[in-house]
Amino acid sequence: MSSTGLTDWAYPLAESLLAETLPCRWKHSLGVAERARTIAPTLGEEAELLEAAAVLHDIGYAPDLAKTGFHPLDGARYLRDIADADERVVRLVAHHSCAWMEAEARGLRDELEGEFPRESPQLVDALCYCDMNTTPDGSPTNPVDRVNEIAGRYGPDSLIGKFIRRAEPEILASTARTVERLAAAQRQPM
Repeated sequence: MSSTGLTDWAYPLAESLLAETLPCRWKHSLGVAERARTIAPTLGEEAELLEAAAVLHDIGYAPDLAKTGFHPLDGARYLRDIADADERVVRLVAHHSCAWMEAEARGLRDELEGEFPRESPQLVDALCYCDMNTTPDGSPTNPVDRVNEIAGRYGPDSLIGKFIRRAEPEILASTARTVERLAAAQRQPM
């Protein structure tokens, strides 16, 4: 599948997997895709790729897809094995928002990285920025509040609570790098 038309393909797929069974997760995914559109100037031809990955990033939570309980891996495997998705979209979904750290905590890091090479750092940063600047209901937020919300929702002693606190410095760094790229792109003459 070429990158042209990726969003036309991605939105209905994500909706079919999330809207009915996980409506809040669907709203979040729509919000993450909206954030992706706001940073499109930093990405040029890769803007549609990021938006497609943004709307699909949490499909691994869908009950029919959840096999390992680790949504980045479950979503990426579905996209690769069933949906015949663009390889770059698959890699972004697999590695979104510091997934390697959670994979490590779950004993799945070798599996994740063995099956799915990481995508370009700029795109990984951009997807993390989009995800961590979106609340569970799809509204804009900031990464500090988002990390606090996640830690609060799961509890500080849970696997997710510990992972998100460990990932917080990298989440903030990814966000800062993306903001810097956006500012630089906005300074470019048209």
